Amino acid sequence: MASLSARLSRASLRRYVRPRVNGEAGAEAAARALNLRWPWPPAGAAEADPEIPGEWIRARSAEATLLYLHGGAFMAGAPRLYRSTARYFAKAGFDVFTPAYRLAPEHRFPAALDDVAAAYEGLAARRPLVIAGDSAGGGLALSLMLRLRARGLPLPRAAALFSPWTDLSASGASARANEGKDPIFTRRALRLAARQYLGEASVRDPEASPLLGDLSGLPPLLIHVGEDELLLDDSRRLAERAMAAGTAVELTIFPVVPHGWQLGAAFMPEARRSLREASEFFARYATG
Repeated sequence: MASLSARLSRASLRRYVRPRVNGEAGAEAAARALNLRWPWPPAGAAEADPEIPGEWIRARSAEATLLYLHGGAFMAGAPRLYRSTARYFAKAGFDVFTPAYRLAPEHRFPAALDDVAAAYEGLAARRPLVIAGDSAGGGLALSLMLRLRARGLPLPRAAALFSPWTDLSASGASARANEGKDPIFTRRALRLAARQYLGEASVRDPEASPLLGDLSGLPPLLIHVGEDELLLDDSRRLAERAMAAGTAVELTIFPVVPHGWQLGAAFMPEARRSLREASEFFARYATG
């Protein structure tokens, strides 16, 4: 049974965020609405990296680094908004780096991917890596792995994807079936964000919509998604196609929770469960 906090979060997002994200007030208003601030104090100071834009949350003792790619539909979000998530993983024993990648529409595709690829390559030279991302960040994580594989570069040891946006064409059945259920997004909002990010680039470019790429040779994947999300089929189809290509996949579909629910770890049991399972998943692969 879903928690009361999940139900209350869902209701609050539907009332206050969804009307602003749907694009009727323009792209800038939608981006502001996506810069969500959950009701808790800042999770403590973060450490800048001298070479890579972004910030660190350090573990007391770590054997691996987690590269966390934040969401925000490619046009919103920042590392500081994800400090609570990073701190959870740091308590589980990972040094967490969240890169500050460039955002649309000022910086269109593939600027964000170029930035996270540069961050990954810089960090991979220092220590073993695992990777995680939510929403657009989850899609970036998958795109990054396709690019690394195509260039013959080492892949992360494992990846956790939270409601990843893997198909910018919104062609999944859930994009229609969950139109009235998703408490944040509408198809109009997805189309707006995709257009802001892609510019003239094709929605079928595998580095933009990695679901359409070759999914063979990837590291183990953990995928968490909500059953009422427009992006549900971005995860289900990813799991099916990756497994068919020989990739080990663990897919969990959570009831009731809103998109990006991992940000609610301070008050939502489902968020703590998702992050705990991801931490345990990483622990199995990070130092192997």
